[in-house]
Amino acid sequence: MEKILYKNARLKGMEEVQDLYIENGIFKEIGKELEKKYSEVKIIDLDGYLTIPPYIDPHIHLDYVYTARRPGANNNTGTLFEGIQRWSETKSSMTKEEIKERAKIAIKKQMLHGTQYMRTHVDVTDPNLTALKAILELREEMKDLIEIQIIAFPQEGMYSYKDGDKLVEKALQMGADVVGAIPHFEFTWELGEKSIKKTVELAKKYNKLIDVHCDETDDPNSRFLELLAGEVYMNDMGEKTTASHTCAMGSYDNAYAFKLFRLLKLSNINIIACPTENIHLQGRYDTYPKRRGLTRVKELNDAGINVCFAQDSMSDPWYPLGNGNLMTILDFGIHIGHMMTFEEIINSLDLITVNSAKTLHIQDRYGIEVGKEANFIVLDAKNEFDAILERVGIKKSIRYGKILFEKEPQVIDSKLEFFTK
Repeated sequence: MEKILYKNARLKGMEEVQDLYIENGIFKEIGKELEKKYSEVKIIDLDGYLTIPPYIDPHIHLDYVYTARRPGANNNTGTLFEGIQRWSETKSSMTKEEIKERAKIAIKKQMLHGTQYMRTHVDVTDPNLTALKAILELREEMKDLIEIQIIAFPQEGMYSYKDGDKLVEKALQMGADVVGAIPHFEFTWELGEKSIKKTVELAKKYNKLIDVHCDETDDPNSRFLELLAGEVYMNDMGEKTTASHTCAMGSYDNAYAFKLFRLLKLSNINIIACPTENIHLQGRYDTYPKRRGLTRVKELNDAGINVCFAQDSMSDPWYPLGNGNLMTILDFGIHIGHMMTFEEIINSLDLITVNSAKTLHIQDRYGIEVGKEANFIVLDAKNEFDAILERVGIKKSIRYGKILFEKEPQVIDSKLEFFTK
């Protein structure tokens, strides 16, 4: 039986350090001064550094990473739709081996920034399902290092691409974990509505989660979110359902938005925002004033609706940058979302940890609690505020009690401790 004690961990929201005793990759006891009780086991001192559950990227496109230069930059309009067109013109020439090679680089980068869980959309509007086969293999090959959920995502539409619905279903049969859709990209409202109903039908049939690219547009008349929330509410599937992007919410008038919030709250649906991607893609048809592109993160969070942040893209036809560092995404998100009170800053780590775990529906085994899997990271800061202020890196990443890797700490002259008092 493998046993280890990590002592002097500064857990989120706690002033006094705690010791973490782990057996066989599971937290068995958490408390103060456990070294006396478990003196015979291996002991690692965390020196009071902030210790939190691992980062989770709930929305990434692993099959797209590092393809930005291949179809040419998204320069003409900079819009979502141009990105889809460029991808459509390119994807058929890609091989399984190449997709895996690119995706491995992206996964490694995210891991080195503290991510241990991710959910990836994989384009299944391809009769050969080449990308799906690649990522399914990669999920298995890397399962000891990172946990990956795969979404059967019809990038070119479930009904605007020939047999798109059949390809989604085939992907689920092959092992995809989540049903995806993109209703605002379908040719008509009716096809978008049909795709949402089909998504719910497939999720029920195969007992899968749901994650829909939903209303990723500045069009205030794009209102598929209410349809999705209503469908999953009536089918008691809200906690297993996610709406990604929901950018149109930033263009809704308040009378409609607050009516919508009531439904979102009732349904228990999850929302994913992609700050860097959508600040880049949205507002492209505006002169001034220009819309910000981010959904109403602050208002959703304040209303108790589960919302989290994601990387989305790493140098692909939609977005030329992205290095997999969720601390950067968090920094952008709280700035763009006007979430800058001290309380909001201190609590913002939830947007890339526990809120994301709820979105992935893994909250029953995620977190630093007795009985849960002993996966966590140690940040190069002694408290939450300094971690956000300095956008710190991680000192250690621990998976099932074992150290995945360690990094040398950054040297910072002043931590500005007086700001936290």
